[in-house]
Amino acid sequence: MELFGLLNYWLVIVLMMIGFYIVIAQGNLVKKMVGLSIFQVSVFVFYISVGRVAGGTAPILADGIEVFSNPLPHVLILTAIVVGVATTALGLAMIVRIRDSFGTIEDDEILAIEKGEDDK
Repeated sequence: MELFGLLNYWLVIVLMMIGFYIVIAQGNLVKKMVGLSIFQVSVFVFYISVGRVAGGTAPILADGIEVFSNPLPHVLILTAIVVGVATTALGLAMIVRIRDSFGTIEDDEILAIEKGEDDK
């Protein structure tokens, strides 16, 4: 296989590792949500890449067409995008509530505040 034939998969790996690194390394909750979104996009790109059929056409019966592309992965990704937007909105709304309750969105500061309340 050519190098450019694997370009989508390299893109998936790079995006996945960038998103994973952001989630693990950052203490800011908004940055963690951005990392989760990047990770999610890498999964979308992966499923769309796997669902592609070389030389395939839309699954419409016609004379002379023998190779069809399966539309199911693309439909599933459209659903996943909608669910991803909803979960991202919910996560950001929760971050706003955390900010109102604790006055910060940094992990270590929130844990310190919670630990201080437990000691009392």
